Amino acid sequence: MSFFLRRVRNHAEAEDLTQEVFARLLTDGGRPSQSPDSYIFQVAMNLLRDGARRSKVRMEYLRDAVLLDEQDAERLDPSRVVAARDALGAFITGLDALPERTRSIFILYRIENLELDTIARSFGISKSAVKKHVMKAMAMLMAQVRDFR
Repeated sequence: MSFFLRRVRNHAEAEDLTQEVFARLLTDGGRPSQSPDSYIFQVAMNLLRDGARRSKVRMEYLRDAVLLDEQDAERLDPSRVVAARDALGAFITGLDALPERTRSIFILYRIENLELDTIARSFGISKSAVKKHVMKAMAMLMAQVRDFR
């Protein structure tokens, strides 16, 4: 306990670390017969190193979070990542459900960024027909993603 008190200067944390040393010794089972004291202090030092690493990671995360807040950027939240993946899955399902021609025109216009003239010429239709296909695809995809939620 005094070993930890000198290093962490917090009585409650020193107690927790001391208890963790004993818990690890009990679960380890294979104590060395030579120099058990040095083994115990090695376990204690490893706990301090692990705690320092965890603290460093937390501090870096908090620093980055503050920087993101200052830049008005949103944090990556695991639940948001999962929700975004699910929404992307719904979008892809909706894209697969589109008629072949409408899907091709939509992909060329919205994803490949081709111009209306180029798409219209390649399909042999007017620019307004290309716009109608894109609008139809957008409406169907928005409905698919909205129904998913």
